[in-house]
Amino acid sequence: MSQTSCFPRRTFLKASAALTAGALFNPLAQAANERRTVIIDCDPGQDDAIAILFALGARDRLDLRALTAVAGNVPLNLTERNARIVRDWAGQTKTLPVYAGCPRPLMRPLITAANVHGKTGLEGVELHEPLAPVAQQHAVAYLVETLKAAPPHSVTICAIGPLTNLAAALTEAPEIREGLREIVLMGGAFFERGNITPAAEFNIYVDPEAASIVFASGVPIVVLPRDVAVKAPITPARIAPFRAIGNRCGAIVADIMAAEVKYQKGRRGAEEAPMYDPTAAGYLVDPSLFKGRMVNVVVETTGQWTLGETVVDWSGHSGRAPNATWITDVDADAFYAALRASIATLP
Repeated sequence: MSQTSCFPRRTFLKASAALTAGALFNPLAQAANERRTVIIDCDPGQDDAIAILFALGARDRLDLRALTAVAGNVPLNLTERNARIVRDWAGQTKTLPVYAGCPRPLMRPLITAANVHGKTGLEGVELHEPLAPVAQQHAVAYLVETLKAAPPHSVTICAIGPLTNLAAALTEAPEIREGLREIVLMGGAFFERGNITPAAEFNIYVDPEAASIVFASGVPIVVLPRDVAVKAPITPARIAPFRAIGNRCGAIVADIMAAEVKYQKGRRGAEEAPMYDPTAAGYLVDPSLFKGRMVNVVVETTGQWTLGETVVDWSGHSGRAPNATWITDVDADAFYAALRASIATLP
């Protein structure tokens, strides 16, 4: 795997079919007190930054091994840079590697959300030059190598950006499924519908072919959709406790949240903002805060008006076996309490 190439020029249908063949959905029970081995695949992004800090502050629950960056909210040169800045904020410069991955979706031009996250991707906070360089290995090569060497069903991927890196890795080496415990991802929408088109949520819309490959992989998947993000909104009352912590990361999280609320107020007149990517980290820290159900999810890759839509079969009409746990509800107050407790452990 070269540093610049990301996905072999094979067709999406061939890749998806190869992964689906023989793939069995094998949900693995979560022990409430078990410490997970985690890799976060991300496109920082304001909400990604909070999610990463959430995970880093929960060291008793999560063993975060690496950050893999993908193009999404902003281009790859900014997402990998921002990932390195976030690890600096948490005092993890020397201990948490950052790998740069795919600079564009598998089959489409890159669409970003710089209008939301700002030109740097981290609107609302002052940024420094990262204190250490990005790792030399390509993120996809890192995922393949790491998951091949991992004990069976031992590594959780927390995917909070477009799924390009993960789809490329699964297609390059389908056997890495054996190393995966599950994929916990923020993406998709159903009842709340889309935030980039009327039908689609941003992370899925940016690379629907990649999302389709991941959902067809047979790996246990937990989905934190837009439906949940709006049930735990960021509000001024929820920002204040983070500023009151008195540490660097608490102030940074408060500033990012305030910038997100400011954007939504200018856009919709509402003094609140959805809480997107941190819900995925929150699920890893304490799954008991969430409720959901097993369903079948497929991704629309050809629709004229529905490209990137997550089609959730609630009634079984499709006859397709469940392939994901779709989270439908969250204890919002307990979620914010857990986030605050985690951020309070950081510098």
